[in-house]
This record gives sequence, structure tokens and C-alpha cells, in this order.
Amino acid sequence: MSTTDAPKKPRETDDVPVPATLRKSLKNRHIQLIALGGAIGTGLFYGSSESIALAGPSILLAYLIGGFAIFMIVRALSEMSVEDPKAGAFSYYATRYWSKRAGFISGWNYWFNYILVSMVELAVVGSFVNYWFPAIPTWVSAAVFLVLITAANLLGVSKFGEFEFWFAIIKIVAVIAMIIGGLAVIIFALPTASGIKASFANWFTVGGGFFPNGLMGHTDNGWTGLLMALVVVMFSFGGTELIGITAGETEDPKTTIPRATNDIIWRILVFYIGALGVIMAVVPWNTIDGKSSPFVQIFDSVGIHAAAGILNFVCLTAVMSVYNSGLYANSRMLYSLAKQGNAPAYLGKLNSKGVPVAGVLTSAVITAIAVVVVFVWPEFAFNYLMSIATIAGIINWTMIMFTEMKFRKMVEAGGAPEDSDLAGKSGQEALDAIHFKLPFAKVTPWVVLVFLALVVVLMCFSASYRIAVIAGVIWLAILFVAYQITQAKK
Repeated sequence: MSTTDAPKKPRETDDVPVPATLRKSLKNRHIQLIALGGAIGTGLFYGSSESIALAGPSILLAYLIGGFAIFMIVRALSEMSVEDPKAGAFSYYATRYWSKRAGFISGWNYWFNYILVSMVELAVVGSFVNYWFPAIPTWVSAAVFLVLITAANLLGVSKFGEFEFWFAIIKIVAVIAMIIGGLAVIIFALPTASGIKASFANWFTVGGGFFPNGLMGHTDNGWTGLLMALVVVMFSFGGTELIGITAGETEDPKTTIPRATNDIIWRILVFYIGALGVIMAVVPWNTIDGKSSPFVQIFDSVGIHAAAGILNFVCLTAVMSVYNSGLYANSRMLYSLAKQGNAPAYLGKLNSKGVPVAGVLTSAVITAIAVVVVFVWPEFAFNYLMSIATIAGIINWTMIMFTEMKFRKMVEAGGAPEDSDLAGKSGQEALDAIHFKLPFAKVTPWVVLVFLALVVVLMCFSASYRIAVIAGVIWLAILFVAYQITQAKK
């Protein structure tokens, strides 16, 4: 099944009246920053404390290993996106190259995942606002930001791109400023609160060295080590695959998507490994306790106490960015599901600006309900709903790799998209003509799938993640049953 996503005539902006089609209005700078912003969020600013506590300085290796896996997953997705740029990438490709059931499961899994992620982000936005305005109820903050971001998504895809561009710029500037500040402390040997001289040698001399907890070990607090840190690391990369969602609305996907995808490597090196490496050179890793962000600690350690307020603002924009991109992704996913026949037809309608309004508003309403659940039943929301969100990422990545293998088989059999350069070709000729190939495509998907399976096994060793594995099995069963029910009604 296919949809026609390109407008009949090229348009420069979302303000020109054209037939109701998705607009290819996202420029290269939008895609670059959307991809970058998707990998930088509150998980890096605050969640990195947990991963550092598990592995110490060897967390840098964990980010390198996990980053390589994510890079290959996005490369697999981008291989399909360049040849067949469509909205709702994962779901569309799973339907087109695998089966309608696979498209249903992939699409609804991703949609629900982002509903839950958005739910958490909106639920905590009040805590950032309360830093400056403690009298404002948290539910008011959540409601205001939900309305504002929803309204922004209704303006058109180029406006969405602009919002994400500037949200990402703020996060990037914050991380770069921290890295430069940390390097200045190291180079000029500035005194620190810990009394330990700032140095990269601290990776190997403080608190047991580079591998303080080994590959995997057990303490009174549970399992620790490099392997256990991989679980936390992998989920911090969630959102990077948003590149694929944007393909259907990108001006020049054959140029833009490969560039944004290949840049993932240096983004991971700079914004994760570089940032955390500098932090652990300035602040001894075993003093990073999670009570405050490591990014705040690095400035507090040299007497710059305004860092907490600055980081609070950065995290507030990060939360808005996550909901903004989540709502965008969800509306396009519902649009794609509707076009496949896997969702109600009304979700496949577009307004004159090329926006799936019904998808935006439906996703916003469901997110609002989910936020209410957080406020009323926080224990249920965080223990069970977030467990589904946690495992949904693994399900999504797994399906991307399987779909890529199905895609190659269909291309080899001569079933490439009609509007692709591969049309009319088959066999090795067709495979060789793929514009943006997944490296070592015969083995890479299997290597990634084995790695993802390892992550799931490691999750079973952690009490906080074990429930996610159980929830994942139940969640998949629900999706299978839901598909059968929807098909039985047709």
C-alpha cells in the first residue's frame, strides 16, 4: 500500500493554498537539529547520574557500544527512508515490506510509546516551572504547555521544524558551554569543591579506576557494572529514530537523511561521551549521587552556583521539545496508520496546511488523559505505563531491523517502490543501486538483534526494569489481539 505524500507542485511555505497533502517543507537544518535534539534530553542532563553510578568511568564505553547499535538501527531505517520517503516511516515500511499486521503493531506501539513519554514530560514540566514560580499548581503548567505545543503543531510542518530547531539550539549550547567550562577547569587547574585536582587521569585513579564495578557485579543495591549500564544507556538514545518520521516531509530526503544519519556518530561522541568524560574529569564519579544533575555539580564545584537555574531553563525547553516532537511523530503515525487501513479513516485527513489535524488533536487529548492518570495514580503510571514505554523502544528498534531485511528481499525480487530509482531493477543490480546502504547488510541486522536481545536479558536482572519485560510481553499480546479484532470487524 502506498500514499502520495508529495504536493503536486513545489511550495516554499505552509501558507500557500495547495491540495491537502503532506508538505515537503523541512529543510536540511531542521532535520539536522531534530535528529540532534532527539538525542539530548533530560535523560542526559539528569539520568546520566544513574548510569555513572552503575559503571563509573566505563560508562563511556557503554555509550560508545550503545551508540554504535543505535547508529546501525537508524542507518537501517534511513536506507528505507531515502528510497521510499513516507510519513509514519516504521509503520508504513512494516506494512509495505512485511505484513499489514506488522504495520499495525509497529505503528500503534510507537504511537502509544510517545503518548507515555509525552505524559511523563508534561507531568514533570510543573516541577521546572515551580523552580521560579512555586505557587503555580503543576497541573496548570502541564495544561498550558499542552495547549501551546498542540497549537504550534497545527501551524504546519515548517513551523514545527522551526520550534524544534531552536529547542535543540538551546540544549546544544548548554552542553557545549559545560564542556568548554569543564575543559577550562582542567587546563587552568582551577580548584574544585572535592579538593581533587581536575584531570582526565581521574578516570583511572578515583574510586576503583575505569572499571570500578567490572563488566557485571552484585552489591547490596543490586546488579551493577558496564553491562547493566547498557540498559540505561540504550533508553537515553530514544528519539534518535525520529529522522525516519520526518522523511515524508523533507525537501530533499536523498541528501538530507543520509547527512543527518551519518552525523549521529559525532553527536554521540561529543554530546554524550565528551560531556560525561569532562564531567568525570572534574567531579569524581563516586561523588555524583543523583541528588542534582552532574551538569550542575560541575559548575557548583568551581563556585558557579547560577548553573542550577540555567539548567532548569534548559530542561524546561527539553521537556517542551520532547512533547513537540512526540506530538508531531504521533500525528504522522496516525495518518500513516489510517492510510494503511489500520486506524479510523478520519485520522488520514489533512487540512489546507498539510497537517493531519485529527491526528494532532486525538494524540493531544489522549496525552492529556494520560497526564491526569499521572496526577491521580502516580504509582500506577510510573510503575506500569512507563514500563510499557521502556520496552516499546526495544520493540520498535527490533521491528525496524526485521523490516529492513524484508525491504531488501522485496527490492531483490523487483518490488521496489515505483517512484524510486530502483524501479524496474531486481537481483544484485537492485541491491547495488540502493542509494544509502546499511553497512554489511547481510550480518548487521542480526548483530543488532542479538544485542537488543542481550539488553532485554539484562533488564531481567534489574528490579526496576524487570517489570518492563513482563509488561512488554503483555503489551505485544494486546496488540496482536487488537489487530485480530479490528480485522474481524471488516
